[in-house]
Amino acid sequence: MSALSENIYKIYLGLLIIIGLYSLHKVSIVWRFYKYRDNVPQPQSYYSDWELPSVTIQLPIFNEINVVDRLLEAIAHIHYPREKLEIQVLDDSLDETQTLCRSKVEELQTRDLNIHYIHRHNRTGFKAGALEHGLQSASGELVMIFDADFVPAPDTLLKMVHYFSDPQLGMVQARWGHINRHYSRLTEVQSLMLDGHFVTEQTARNRSGCFFNFNGTAGIWRTEAIADAGGWQHNTVTEDLDLSYRAQLKGWRCIYLPEMIVPAELPMEMNSFKAQQFRWAKGASQVMKKLLLPILKSNAPLSVKGEAFLHLTNNFNYLLLMALLLLSLPYQIYLTQAPWQHGVFIHLPLFLITTLSVLCFYFVSTREQPLKLPLWKLVHNIVLLMSVGIGLSINQSLAVCAGLFGGGVDFIRTPKHGVVSRQESWKTKKYRAARNLLPYLELFMAVYLTITIGVALNNQHFLSIPFLALFWSGYVYVLALSISQRR
Repeated sequence: MSALSENIYKIYLGLLIIIGLYSLHKVSIVWRFYKYRDNVPQPQSYYSDWELPSVTIQLPIFNEINVVDRLLEAIAHIHYPREKLEIQVLDDSLDETQTLCRSKVEELQTRDLNIHYIHRHNRTGFKAGALEHGLQSASGELVMIFDADFVPAPDTLLKMVHYFSDPQLGMVQARWGHINRHYSRLTEVQSLMLDGHFVTEQTARNRSGCFFNFNGTAGIWRTEAIADAGGWQHNTVTEDLDLSYRAQLKGWRCIYLPEMIVPAELPMEMNSFKAQQFRWAKGASQVMKKLLLPILKSNAPLSVKGEAFLHLTNNFNYLLLMALLLLSLPYQIYLTQAPWQHGVFIHLPLFLITTLSVLCFYFVSTREQPLKLPLWKLVHNIVLLMSVGIGLSINQSLAVCAGLFGGGVDFIRTPKHGVVSRQESWKTKKYRAARNLLPYLELFMAVYLTITIGVALNNQHFLSIPFLALFWSGYVYVLALSISQRR
C-alpha cells in the first residue's frame, strides 16, 4: 500500500467514524425521548382572569403580502382579555405590504383591538432589530411572537400563559405544525425534517434538563428574561437560538410544549427551502462561535454542556459529508488494492450505523403523531429525506463556513405564498428565491458521483453502490428542483 493510498484510507475512515459518532447522538436523543417522555411540565398554578399578566403580541413582517392578512385575522381572534392584550405589527416591508398592513390594522382597531402599526425606515438588525425596537414601547409583561406565515388557534395564548406563574420561567415554546404538509414531496420531506426536531429532539432536550432553543416564533418570552439575557442581539442571523442559550446560561427556566401545535406554511420551492436552511446553518455556526466557550466554562452540568456542544456543532456534519464525498472517487480507486474485509467489517457497519440511526430518529418522530402513514410510505419519505439532506450538503457547508469565517449578518427571508391546497399554484405568486451559482456546484457533484459509481462498478465494489446511489440521487433531486423552479 502506497503512502498516498494509506493516507486516503485513514482520512476516509476517520470521517466515517466522526459522522458515526454524531449519528449515535441521534440514537441517544431517541433514548432520552422515551426515558423522559413522562416528565411533562405543568404550571405551578393557574391564573384567574384578573391575575392574567399583560401580553404584547409582536408580529415581525417583511414583504409578506401573500400571508399577512391571514396572520392578522388569526391574531384578531386570539382569546385574551382586551385590556391586557397589545398587538404590535412590526412592519419593515419595502413593498405594497405596507399599505395592506396599515389598512388591516385600521380595520382591526375598529374591532376594539389594541393594535399598533410600527414601521422602521431602516432594517438595522433585521428581525432582531424589529423585535428590540418594538420592545421599547411594549406594555406587556410577556411577549408572544409570531412570524407572518403562522396561523395560531384562538386558544393558543391562554393555553401557554399559565406556565408563567413560575417566576423563574423565561420562555415557553410551542411546536410548529404544517398547514401544507401534503402539498408536494418537498413539503412532505420538510415536514418530516421539522418533526424530527420538534417532536423528538426538542422534547428530549427539554425534558432531560438540557438547554434547548427558542425557534423564533410560536413562543412567549418574559420581557424581564430578555433584558436580563442581554436583549435581542443581531450579530448572528439566528437571534432566537442566541437569546435562548444566553437566557438559560443566566439561569432562566425554559419549557417546550410538544402538544401545543401552531400551524405554519412550509416553503414551496427548493431554492427558498435552501435559503432557509442556509440561514439556520449559518446562524447556528455563528452562535457556536459566540457562545460555545462561555457554555463550556459555565457551571452547567457536564451532560448539559455535552448536549450543547453536539447541538451547536451538528451542522459540521455537512462539512464532514462533503469531505467524504470528495474522497469517494480516490477511495474507490484505492479500493482496487484493499482487501474485501475492509468493506465488510469496517465500512459497512459504519454506514449502517449512520443510516439506521437516521431511520430510527425520524421513524419515532412520525410514529408519535396521528399521521397514520403506511410503513412503506414512511420508509420512502425517510429515504427521500436522507437523499435531500445529502443534496443540501454543498449549500449547508457554505453556510457553516460563512458562519465561522464570514462577517455578514444579512437576513435573507424565506418567501411565503399563502398556498395550502394542491389545487393552488405558488408559481403565480409574488416573491421567489434569488438566483445563485449553487446549482453549478451541485451539477459538478452529480457528475463526480456518476464517475465514482462507474469506477465502483468497474472494480466490482458492489457494497459501495447503494450508498453512492443515495448520494447521487440526492444531488440530482435537489439540482432538478433548483433549476426547474427558478424564475
